[in-house]
Amino acid sequence: MKALVPIINAFSSGLKAVVMRNRIPKNFSSANLALACSTFMVDEVYEAVNHNNSCCVDDDLLSDVKCIPAKCMEHNELFFGENGIFAYVDKDSPISENQKAYDDQMEIIKVLLTNRGWNLGFQNGYRIDLSQFNVMKILNDLFEESTDADLALYFFRWSEYCIESKHTVETVCTMIHILVFGNMNHKAMDLLLHLISDNSGEKGWHDICLKIHETHTKRRVLETVYGMLVNCYVKENMAQVALKVICQIRYLNIFPSVGVCHSLLKALLESEKLNLAWEFCKEMKCQGIGLNASIISLFIRRYCKQGNIDSGWKLLMEMKYLGAKPDVVACTIVIDSLCKMPLLKEATSILFKMIQMDIFPDSVSVSSVVNGYYKVGKYKEAMDVLEIFNLSPNIFVFNSFISKLCTDGNMLMAAKVFQDMCEMGLIPDCFSYTTMMAGYCKIKDINNALKYLGKMLKRGIRPSVATYTLLIDCCCKLGDMEMAEYLFQRMMTEGLVPDVVSYNTLMNGYGKRGPLKKAFQLLHTMRSAGISPDLVTYNILIHGLINRGLVNEAKDILDELIRRGFSPDVVTFTNVIGGFSNKGNFKEAFLLLFCMSGHKLEPDVVTCSALLNGYCRAGRMAEANVLFHKMLDDGLKADLILYNSLIHGFCSLGNIDDACHLVRTMIKHGIMPNNSTHHALVLGYKVKHVENPVERAAYKLQRLLLKYGIQAEDDR
Repeated sequence: MKALVPIINAFSSGLKAVVMRNRIPKNFSSANLALACSTFMVDEVYEAVNHNNSCCVDDDLLSDVKCIPAKCMEHNELFFGENGIFAYVDKDSPISENQKAYDDQMEIIKVLLTNRGWNLGFQNGYRIDLSQFNVMKILNDLFEESTDADLALYFFRWSEYCIESKHTVETVCTMIHILVFGNMNHKAMDLLLHLISDNSGEKGWHDICLKIHETHTKRRVLETVYGMLVNCYVKENMAQVALKVICQIRYLNIFPSVGVCHSLLKALLESEKLNLAWEFCKEMKCQGIGLNASIISLFIRRYCKQGNIDSGWKLLMEMKYLGAKPDVVACTIVIDSLCKMPLLKEATSILFKMIQMDIFPDSVSVSSVVNGYYKVGKYKEAMDVLEIFNLSPNIFVFNSFISKLCTDGNMLMAAKVFQDMCEMGLIPDCFSYTTMMAGYCKIKDINNALKYLGKMLKRGIRPSVATYTLLIDCCCKLGDMEMAEYLFQRMMTEGLVPDVVSYNTLMNGYGKRGPLKKAFQLLHTMRSAGISPDLVTYNILIHGLINRGLVNEAKDILDELIRRGFSPDVVTFTNVIGGFSNKGNFKEAFLLLFCMSGHKLEPDVVTCSALLNGYCRAGRMAEANVLFHKMLDDGLKADLILYNSLIHGFCSLGNIDDACHLVRTMIKHGIMPNNSTHHALVLGYKVKHVENPVERAAYKLQRLLLKYGIQAEDDR
């Protein structure tokens, strides 16, 4: 361990610290500031000063420092000032943030240790050797004298900082025992988790078990600590190591609590260790821990999750033979699994079976069945179940129904259920109205969506940011930017604060349909409001610039993003690569393609399509074909769009043979031609001045499909 070189030399004038160790302050870099400094672009210039591999010391920081020669110091020693206060480490440590509290704590520690016989006087040179033995002894003495585990923990952390090295396993275990004895189990858990992390070797768990036993003083505390150790291994997804610990401590007649056993069983089942879990249940019974409904429900859930509902139901029926009584939770697990399959009749029959077993279905079990019927469109059966089991549907049940109907696009039925909910006296909430609006927006019926907004406001229910955002999105997609702007302003007028998604939604509308200038104005508004733009924001701006042919400007934004520490994604690069490729600037496109690998990004099929489209537009089909096959060799899985782009490129030059070769290749890979493929072939025959190009293209496709045993469908 390194020597403890800093010393506190307390003076009545207020001098508190003497720094005896040179500490190099951490340098700042542009990377540290990148994410925080997101307010850049177009009209803003930032200056950053970064002196790498250098450090500076403010003379003012050292003006009150009195240095003591290093020859006075020895390794692993704890010093006191002449006033008896412990030596302090340095001003940059967390302890220095509250010097008075620090002095108070150290004065208490000094008094307690003096009472325990530690020689802290001048005769001893104001020093204590910080060996493992002494630290452990001090921790125990502090706790025994004060019964304050927090004070011992203070010294534990402080001494670790002093020796500039992690405490030994024995020292940490001593501290853990003290924390548990002092009812600070949460702190003990933190130390155990760090101990496990630092001792993750093959025999790490064995060493920890051994040291916990060697450092214990109370049997009750030892039992608790071992139980916590097992629980920590479970939390760290090391269930099998937890089992090893249990086998080890069993020789001490120690076994974990029911709660820890429950956590371990759950972990074993989640990791598909079903047989091991059953073996552990047998061990629990041998230790006098009976199996309850909660534990057996874990096995039922696992069987059902595997799709083995028969085994889950069988176990439910055999629970009484295992010493447990079936409960509503266990039954609901089976019911919910049946509803998801969906075996709704079987699920409903279990509801009646529960009554025969003196288990009364609750709202959760009944709602599972009702929700199952609604998901398959059997609304009458759903209402019948509610009526039979005398369950008044609540707002959450209705919201679930409405959400499913809106997702399916069945807005007539969704509106009916919404009306029924109101007639039953239930008051729709923000989620109810927003779900209805989302359903209408999905089918692009903005008028009805706005009607529900009006009803919502009339009832005095305040819309959320998400409510306005989905309406703005719908207006943008319909090209009604005026209404989108109005809704955005209305949202802010009502005191709602737009989030980054709201800004991005409106900005995307400007990028695709409106003046791009407004998108950049919105970016400025966004920054002024304290909302940090994200990568999606800049992707929207880049895409808008590319669509308007401003490729160099888009590249400037990409370069600035990288310089500021952002990590562009595949979409960012693909947009700019496509822009340069369409302009015929393949040199820049390939440079960006290579740049992607530097950011650990793999080009996807869309990126490759963007690059190849440029070659097709330029009529450079030989190069496009070579590049395409090179990409296939590198593992690219081409899609229909990419094949059609190349086919169209060949056909535009009248090269029907190469186009048909690509059609054969795509069919072999299970990708069927579509109307775009047919239109491309029509173009090829027109270029070659073939009579009846439409019929010739259809005939050619039919022949190609029949060759692979596929009957063509004339869907033109």
